[in-house]
Amino acid sequence: MLARRRSGEFLANAGNCHTPYRLIERGTAWNIQQRTYPEYTMSGRKTTLAGIAASLMLLGSLISSAAETDHIRELQTHGIKSGKADWGHWGSHTGKYSSWISHSNRLIPIYSFGMGLESVSGANSPYRSVEKLEQLFGKVPTGTINPEAEYFDQTDVYSLQKAAAASGKKRIILFVFDGMDWQTTWAAATYKAGAVKYRTGRGTGLNFQDYDRAKTDFGYFVSTPHNDGTQADVDSQTVTNPGGKQGGGYSVRIGGAFPWSEPLDPLYPIGMGREFPHAYTDSAASATSLCAGIKTYNAAVNVDHTGKQVETIARQLQRDGFAIGVVTSVPISHATPACAYANNVHRNDYQDLTRDLLGLPSISHPDKPLPGVDVLIGAGWGEDRLKDSAQGVNFNPSDEPENRYLANADLAAVRSAKDRPWTTVLRESGMNGVTALNAAAQQASAQQTRLFGFFGVSKGHLPFQTADGKFNPTLNSGPSMVTDSIPVAAESYSAADIDENPTLSDMTSAALRVLSSRSDRFWLMVEAGDVDWANHSNNIDDSIGAVLSGEAAFTAVTDWVEANGGWKDTAVFVTADHGHYLVLDKPEAILSSPQ
Repeated sequence: MLARRRSGEFLANAGNCHTPYRLIERGTAWNIQQRTYPEYTMSGRKTTLAGIAASLMLLGSLISSAAETDHIRELQTHGIKSGKADWGHWGSHTGKYSSWISHSNRLIPIYSFGMGLESVSGANSPYRSVEKLEQLFGKVPTGTINPEAEYFDQTDVYSLQKAAAASGKKRIILFVFDGMDWQTTWAAATYKAGAVKYRTGRGTGLNFQDYDRAKTDFGYFVSTPHNDGTQADVDSQTVTNPGGKQGGGYSVRIGGAFPWSEPLDPLYPIGMGREFPHAYTDSAASATSLCAGIKTYNAAVNVDHTGKQVETIARQLQRDGFAIGVVTSVPISHATPACAYANNVHRNDYQDLTRDLLGLPSISHPDKPLPGVDVLIGAGWGEDRLKDSAQGVNFNPSDEPENRYLANADLAAVRSAKDRPWTTVLRESGMNGVTALNAAAQQASAQQTRLFGFFGVSKGHLPFQTADGKFNPTLNSGPSMVTDSIPVAAESYSAADIDENPTLSDMTSAALRVLSSRSDRFWLMVEAGDVDWANHSNNIDDSIGAVLSGEAAFTAVTDWVEANGGWKDTAVFVTADHGHYLVLDKPEAILSSPQ
């Protein structure tokens, strides 16, 4: 018999090749049904037309199987199972496939469209100035001054957005590929291009590398935080040890002058450098830098290193009449989307962060809630908890589990809002996610309401796309960060998981439609958050798939811009909040037919 695997491979029982069957395709499944045919004699052997057909199908399936071999999936599976791979590794240990599952202090690329980066790079880099470094860190971190720095700081991305608005740009889009450093981009670009086309620089192969219908620039910045190791109390919204335990900084001599540089000390990028143990950032401190223009402690959401609240570029522009949108492939109030708008002393206070995004009373704004964004679309659906100590005493006072990111009372408040009402759309059994989202976006645009979309699968994200465009992840690494990795079973998705969820590209298009209907000026964050989740799992298949999924959303942005007035009034910044520690020793191995 023949049966089709999710990977596209076929299984065959050759002993049944001359049994009369016919093959019927139903969706992704293949069924074999018996049928009677006349018998014929060939070379003295009794056979049937069905036997001939089945034999031909078997031959075809074997050829198809060879052609459809999922090369990246095989690389990932072998690396996890064997613990090593000659083509690359994650972490500082060259002999282990997986030795580090957290972030790094690598320089981070940025691609700008509609304006350049000259105002912050080169001679304008804060890393050339003692005064500017003191403003960022409160001091000059050891080994950090660099009179020849071409790179700049992550906080300068905030300055670029401010400059875009000041120059008259009406549509400002911050596109964050969470966790996508230069090496992650290189892997995805090499896979898509089918060739190793570069080894330094901006690169080519992905749409955001190659897009040339607008003024474009390329640069890179330091993402280190103010410090790591700060403790905070979410109930009182206070910091208990300002300054924490480990300070930030960046040594060009040890870390390198470029995102593609190999560090002099392989432990330096992960905060364990022997000479300068500079801290590496988390997604909250880094997104605060991107959106509010300050250095702060890891886990902070738009508060400084002492816990004092700061205002984001989105809220500043909102006062000037800009509509505000936030779109993400991971939970709606995870660190990066939360930092677009909210305030909190700790990133894990998810429900309160969601309240800020939705314009509801929160622990950080109890008496005078923030106005709330105009569009919020993301994941987190289906993640229910009875208790969550990280969220403080106001999490779920009932005896029944409720969503970790969205309290039942808050959803009810959104649905019943009279002042600045919402159109809401949630994942629903039997309802196609794209159809539901598009209908909601159409209604919100027609009725001039805000739009809230809430989707996802178990664990709070959209289904992980793999490199081949499917949704069939393989083994991950975890949970140890510095010792031998432990294989972790891959996630699996039902047909409903795929059908009932939109993609990040679908979400982005819906957001653009609604935002542009509410104002001729808007600010939008789009986060491809699954890149970070894939890299935390040391999963090259998911990582490439996540970059390609984000690339599709970027293409949705550029298509919309071209169809709606062009680039005169638009600025787009494509970047990441931090890096990981993928090392490609043999990038040719990414290719299905190595060069």
